[in-house]
Amino acid sequence: MQTLKDGRWLNEPTKAKISDGELFVVTDANTDFWRKTHYGFVRDNGHFYAFETEGDFTAEVRVRAHFDHLYDQAGLMVRLDGRRWVKTGIEFSDGHGLLGSVLTDEVSDWATGRYDGDPSDFRIRVTVESGVLRIQASDDGRTWPLVRLCPFPKADRYLVGPMCCTPERAGLEVRFSEWRLGPALGKDIHDLS
Repeated sequence: MQTLKDGRWLNEPTKAKISDGELFVVTDANTDFWRKTHYGFVRDNGHFYAFETEGDFTAEVRVRAHFDHLYDQAGLMVRLDGRRWVKTGIEFSDGHGLLGSVLTDEVSDWATGRYDGDPSDFRIRVTVESGVLRIQASDDGRTWPLVRLCPFPKADRYLVGPMCCTPERAGLEVRFSEWRLGPALGKDIHDLS
């Protein structure tokens, strides 16, 4: 059975502690994942704790953090390489912890909106199946409303796992727990379980 100890870092933070049940991270300064759109720059130095999958999968994790500085963010990332990836979770913007995603295929987009639950304690789930990416979020681990449905490149292998960044500072403390990675759930789009 896979545990949190089985991942590997892309951009390992200065401070991190891993146990079987929890990954604790303190973000380094000026970390982010972004490609070009609006700002013009490329950043690929955010913290990503990756697990390799074979084909389609569903991954989910519980995230606890106090987001209070512009662009503080944590959640999940799915990555093929530095030019094709998605990150999703809570990001602090306009005075709120917003639920959102950034899909990148050479350039990044950003889709975001208010989160009705407690942004300091949420769950995020990503499913990749047959070239389609489905993102869901939950405040209780039982009901999983849809956040995003979009095409995503088909591949034999993906990297997926917890992600966090602080583009404007250092020091966001993030606790990831209840990590699950397995075959794609294959549920109907309106099945919120």
